[in-house]
Amino acid sequence: MSLGKTEVEYISRLAAIAVEENEVDQVAAKLSNILDLFKQMEAADTEGVDPMAHPLDQVQRLRADVVTEVDQHEKLQSIAPSAENGLYLVPQVIE
Repeated sequence: MSLGKTEVEYISRLAAIAVEENEVDQVAAKLSNILDLFKQMEAADTEGVDPMAHPLDQVQRLRADVVTEVDQHEKLQSIAPSAENGLYLVPQVIE
């Protein structure tokens, strides 16, 4: 797929990057190469291939989801400058 000046300007606007006028041809060529690579990858037969979360067959070590802290909600609310119904009250900052 070949991109032109109009597409490069549109993409650069979407990506919020500045592409100088003298770089448009180079950027268009590089983006076209990337799109061609995607087209090649799309042509690969992936029937029967399970999606993977990681390219290596590894298991993510996660800690057990166990409560390890004591609930100090009441204690912390009691020393707060202003609290009501389990919520901290703060001064209004936006009118």
